[in-house]
Amino acid sequence: MAIETRIIQPDELEIAVQLLRQGECVAFPTETVYGLGANALNTKAVQKIFQVKGRPADNPLIVHIYNKEQVQELVIAYDPIVDQLMERFWPGPLSLILPKSDRVPTVVSGGLDTVAIRMPDHPVALALLEMVDLPIAAPSANLSGKPSPTRAEHVFHDLQGRIPVIIDGGPTGWGVESTVLDCTVKPFRILRPGGVTYEQLKEVVPVEVDPSVNHAVVVDQPRSPGMKYKHYAPNAKVIVVKGDHAPQIINQLANSPEYQHLKRGVLAVEENLHLYPGMIVLNLGPKQEQKTIASRLYHLLRQADSIGLDVVFVEGFTDDNVGMAIMNRLRRASGNQIIQS
Repeated sequence: MAIETRIIQPDELEIAVQLLRQGECVAFPTETVYGLGANALNTKAVQKIFQVKGRPADNPLIVHIYNKEQVQELVIAYDPIVDQLMERFWPGPLSLILPKSDRVPTVVSGGLDTVAIRMPDHPVALALLEMVDLPIAAPSANLSGKPSPTRAEHVFHDLQGRIPVIIDGGPTGWGVESTVLDCTVKPFRILRPGGVTYEQLKEVVPVEVDPSVNHAVVVDQPRSPGMKYKHYAPNAKVIVVKGDHAPQIINQLANSPEYQHLKRGVLAVEENLHLYPGMIVLNLGPKQEQKTIASRLYHLLRQADSIGLDVVFVEGFTDDNVGMAIMNRLRRASGNQIIQS
């Protein structure tokens, strides 16, 4: 039997708090994407997350906290330099993988001996976490494999009838998930790029980028969300074209026999919107504003589905700063359909 799904406002958080304490799932806004949260210390509650999303059980979750004291109950001894990362980047879009304590159920970690923890930089998320006073496990609040939700209506579209409450905090800021940094290896390793960049991290600690981030590497046992499965994908076929000649190549492809009879669209930067005659063009934002582009990406992929596009061409980006996170999501969304022009 379907559940009635209510959208509530930030001044109604007590409703969500009671549901979380009762072992239910609640969708809430963060500065990255909307999360689907449950009590991280309650195995049955966490199992509901996987059921609601249709998420594979070996795909680990991230635990959300509101103060650094909570870290101590979730982990065992870790490298002291991690404290510098917390001081510099929390609250914010950085998840730290640390050795987990026995208090963290195996279902949270996908069977691993580690747990990913972060402190979100969003007033509604922090208020909810403080009020409930529990660590909350939360992946993105969407059906598994679909573009992550950056607005309450995205969550409602995917999870209506599956969860009792969605807290509407408006559009999220970053629009892509947090950076995931494995702090159990040396040097520390980025498993998923996000709003905290490689360039920023290496100012604090030695860091490297996992090969799966920028290439289609098969990962048998993922240590982070977003590593093993095709993610972030709309129903439409996604083709990414990188390089200075991307508009020319996209137009050639779109008018080729394979695609010319399909409903075609393009995700393009603001400066190039006029270069695609005869196609539906969606505006990613100014070329130099990577955060704007990241914040619009999932919304536009969902919009591509809502207007019934069969194929979506996307202008690619360089892999520096937030561009690394954008390209990582596009590689996953396209099944690594990347063309270099």
